[in-house]
Amino acid sequence: MAATVATPLNGYVGFDSITQQIERKLLKRGFQFNIILVGQTGLGKSTLINTLFASHLIDSKGRTNPAEPARSTTEIDAVSHVIEENGVKLRLNLVDTPGYGDLINNERCWDPIIKYIKDQHSAYLRRELTATREKFIQDTRIHCCLFFIAPTGHQLKQLDIQVLRKLSDVVNVVPVIAKSDSLTLEERAAFKRRIKEEFQLHGLKMFPYDSEELEDDERALNDAITNLIPFAVVGSETTANIGGRQVQARKNKWGLINVEDEKHCEFMYLRKFLTKTHLQDLIESTSHIHYESFRAKQLLALKEQSAAMSQHTGAQQRNVSGPYSR
Repeated sequence: MAATVATPLNGYVGFDSITQQIERKLLKRGFQFNIILVGQTGLGKSTLINTLFASHLIDSKGRTNPAEPARSTTEIDAVSHVIEENGVKLRLNLVDTPGYGDLINNERCWDPIIKYIKDQHSAYLRRELTATREKFIQDTRIHCCLFFIAPTGHQLKQLDIQVLRKLSDVVNVVPVIAKSDSLTLEERAAFKRRIKEEFQLHGLKMFPYDSEELEDDERALNDAITNLIPFAVVGSETTANIGGRQVQARKNKWGLINVEDEKHCEFMYLRKFLTKTHLQDLIESTSHIHYESFRAKQLLALKEQSAAMSQHTGAQQRNVSGPYSR
């Protein structure tokens, strides 16, 4: 390839408007963002999502009464919404997993979740390979898994470690300590330290990932996020008057917790991370890392299957033609 030379222009051409052209098309089409929620009943998964997106998007599918029998398996419950902010349209797919971790024996309770994530990759691949491919392929691939950790203040459960290992192979995992206001600030800090140590000990890779392609400012931002993970969060759909203004708040044994106050919890850091700084990175990482890995394995398997069938067909033809070839 010939060397590229930076050439000055003698006058205005107009191609600098390409960003505006792209923006107009993107705004017209809107954006797709798909989240799966994984965590045991009672950790406030639905409430946190509704708080994050400042609207009532999902209802709790967990048990509301301890006497109610637990589900016999992990279920998959998906809902879709279109929300709009300042002319930007976001199509939001929210996937809940009621029943996860609620049994005495939770062996392989993660299987339906992993299967669902892979099924979305498979559906996208089928659409991608069809002869009459759609102009815009409907994307149901999971871009983010919010993994809810119970605020025990001790350490990760063995089930959490097993599931996080499985999930991190197929999806971008963002761990959160649910209902973190049940811990004191000292307990919360110690709990976060232990969880980070366990992530390192077990080789669990959480999003965002490190990459040689990152610019210095991107790496600095990712380092700041990594230091915060797991996010200690509180969700609430109720408001209260604090300091003369209405804010999202939750009442606990110590009083009112202002969900939006960074001194009380890390909810605002999580919201900024998911919407302002890393939404596009989550989408691109899904496509370039997890989906590409799945796609490569599937295409290799198809190639090997095709080669085996050709070899088998050739052998059959030789066996059939053998007696008559003399």
